[in-house]
Amino acid sequence: MEQRNLDRAALVLRVVFGGLMAVNHGYAKFVKLLTGDPTQFPDVFGMGPVVSLALASFAEFICAMLLVLGLGTRMAAIPLIITMAVAAFWIHRADPLAERELALLYLAAYVAIYLIGPGWYSLDRVIGERQGTGV
Repeated sequence: MEQRNLDRAALVLRVVFGGLMAVNHGYAKFVKLLTGDPTQFPDVFGMGPVVSLALASFAEFICAMLLVLGLGTRMAAIPLIITMAVAAFWIHRADPLAERELALLYLAAYVAIYLIGPGWYSLDRVIGERQGTGV
């Protein structure tokens, strides 16, 4: 019974934090990358605003959607962890804690997802069973 609760918790974390990130943050960045002016984005670590926006879009939309599906879960969590760490500790480093709070909450959730793994309710499990490797 405890394992199923952990699997349910993994599902909740993946769907809530992946879904909210994709819908509230990633989609707009992805659309801006494809149709808008990507030069109006912070230049992170001197990579240029277009590269910074492309990396943020990839993490916040593509990787977040992969989390929702439970597909490549641990690998998808890594760019999200990096993006939220950059947001919390670099982009908003001079801001008060209240301004960094959301990035820190997402960061904590993505670290937890990485550590817990995809759980039973995931495409990773379905694919693993078909390949005989499990989750």
